[in-house]
Amino acid sequence: MKKEHVVIYPGTFDPITIGHLNIIKRALRIFDKVIIAVAEDTTKDTLFTVEERVQMIKESLKGYKNVEVDTFKGLLMEYAKKKGVHTILRGLRTVQDFEYELQMALANKKLNPNCETIFMMTEGAYSYFSSSLIKEIAHLKGNIKDMVPPPVEKMIKKKFFNKEV
Repeated sequence: MKKEHVVIYPGTFDPITIGHLNIIKRALRIFDKVIIAVAEDTTKDTLFTVEERVQMIKESLKGYKNVEVDTFKGLLMEYAKKKGVHTILRGLRTVQDFEYELQMALANKKLNPNCETIFMMTEGAYSYFSSSLIKEIAHLKGNIKDMVPPPVEKMIKKKFFNKEV
């Protein structure tokens, strides 16, 4: 029986963006399964609850096979061990992302020498998208339609303006 190649794509996804979706869709060409692991414990101030983030991701990826959306608390390496997965996927937009992600990958390697981190550059059209920037644009009533999937745009407008799209 062929061994399944699974990767964990962790993050806060507050909210998921078109750039995140770009990474996920391309990862599905390489891996048999992508586990999107939504971090519950984070030092970031999140706009959305973990349940809302999971809901937006599931709605945004409706129809995609071989994608699992899950949550985790604590160390990513402990979660990876629990899931029996030995590969982590991290998306990169800029050189600054790489510096931060390299530190995380090296720390994770120290915690679990059997786990590898794979970096994937987002396509250029999405390189300036960040969840923080998108939230700021939305808060100032800017157009985010081409930056996030429709379910996310709807949730952001509801959250900021108590308005249905």
